[in-house]
Amino acid sequence: MLQTALEHIESEQDFEETLASNENVMICCGRMGPMCLPVYDVMDALTPTYPNVAFRDMAFDEPVGKTIRSLPETAGFAGLPFTVYFKHGKVVAATSSIQTMEQVTTILDEHFGAQD
Repeated sequence: MLQTALEHIESEQDFEETLASNENVMICCGRMGPMCLPVYDVMDALTPTYPNVAFRDMAFDEPVGKTIRSLPETAGFAGLPFTVYFKHGKVVAATSSIQTMEQVTTILDEHFGAQD
């Protein structure tokens, strides 16, 4: 399990339940490393600003990580973390490697609606 302030997805059942019970989901699948930590921090900071988005993390090297690693949208990714955005259970965006606050909010606003 990752040591972040985010809610964790620890099983395939958690993954499926998260997508089924939330219209908008952002999942960061990574490790506790220098490319991933800034993304987790951005997600944690944005949680109060985007109450309509379920922000979750997932351990890349755990069996559950396969749910993200095996997506067609992440097939060509090389850098961690793999960050995937879902709307109604469907992938609407996916990125790899470090992301800034601005990059993340641009995707959130485009796919999930801008926040005031």
